[in-house]
Amino acid sequence: MSRHRIVVIGSGFGGATLVDSLRGLDVEITLIDRRNHHLFQPLLYQVATAVLSPADIAWPIRRLFRDRGNVTTILGEVANVDTLNQNVILADGNELPYDTLVLATGATHAYFGHEDWASAAPGLKTVEDALEIRSRILEAFEAAEKTGDPDEQDAFLTFAVIGGGPTGVELAGMIAEIRSGPMRREFRRIDTRRARVLLVEAGPRLLAAFPPKLSDYARHALERCRVEVRTGQPVTDCNRDHIVVNQSRIACRTTIWAAGVKASSAALWLGTTADKAGRVIVDEQLSVPGRPGIFAIGDTASVKQKDGSSVPGVAPAAKQQAKYLAKLIRGRLRGKPGNEPAFVYRNQGSLATIGKHAAVVDFGWLTAKGWIAWWLWGVAHIFFLIGVRSRFSVAWNWLWVDLKGQRNARLITGGPR
Repeated sequence: MSRHRIVVIGSGFGGATLVDSLRGLDVEITLIDRRNHHLFQPLLYQVATAVLSPADIAWPIRRLFRDRGNVTTILGEVANVDTLNQNVILADGNELPYDTLVLATGATHAYFGHEDWASAAPGLKTVEDALEIRSRILEAFEAAEKTGDPDEQDAFLTFAVIGGGPTGVELAGMIAEIRSGPMRREFRRIDTRRARVLLVEAGPRLLAAFPPKLSDYARHALERCRVEVRTGQPVTDCNRDHIVVNQSRIACRTTIWAAGVKASSAALWLGTTADKAGRVIVDEQLSVPGRPGIFAIGDTASVKQKDGSSVPGVAPAAKQQAKYLAKLIRGRLRGKPGNEPAFVYRNQGSLATIGKHAAVVDFGWLTAKGWIAWWLWGVAHIFFLIGVRSRFSVAWNWLWVDLKGQRNARLITGGPR
């Protein structure tokens, strides 16, 4: 008799944790992803700001599961799901049969109906995104050095981050550090410290998911670093050479999008109900209603808690869902479905760094800010990295940047933009 076939689409926190948690189960597992690496997204902004290299926070999927003979990794892009015949259809035409299907496809950038802004303001979800943003930031300083036009120089030295969530706050703080670091001694015609950094948030405050006192601290910390913070002012136009905020046109050659996310096309593949962000609506066991044997987790799923609120799209939630689902699958395959408990999300806290020696931490029962929060943030992120080499490399790079201010990953890559 053939073994039960489990197909997992996506190797992010949810998908990778699920495959790892199914260790020892006598099944066939196929893990599909359009990239060959698992990425630690919380530190992706540090690749974008030249602190870390991609290899510090990304690991080949095949290496992670090389000792698991029942795990097959497929590099490919999913085009559709044939729920009637239980096949996953790849973009190249290949079909992969499944008995249990888990969608862990993550999310991408949401431009709220302004998809034409994407080329002017790239978001930050992938290694490619981070390298693109890093190159744009560094090229802006190079272009400012070459031009003799003061207005052009000011435009090149203006950096706008749209979105005041953790990613936006972290990016703005890091760009402010770049302009004031050792790089200022490497240019002859410009003073990099003159660079203007704007953080624009349409909502009333930064870090809306944090307590107001931590939001206020984050704003003051950024303003001490000479970041211009604008809240309650949505961007109404975005171009390669300017943005419009509160009816004011700002000449700007580098804009970064951190304002929102939307789910993948998973709901369309299944022909099922989705929420406003495109996430698949699942039941309390993370199962897709009307689609037996199909589950969704992480940013792909819209999961309601008992109080009616949605489970946040953060890494700890995806990992908790993956571990819950692994236990549920084990029970069902052993013929013991019984009274399966509902998934319960346990908030493990929120963390965001603002810049050098400044961060905010909210564990619910404990909040912290400043130096102590910065250390807590660093320890937590190093702990969740995969492997000793990555932990040592990241810790060493952080120490070097802290002591010397030098960013060793300051490389411009790719072709002309």
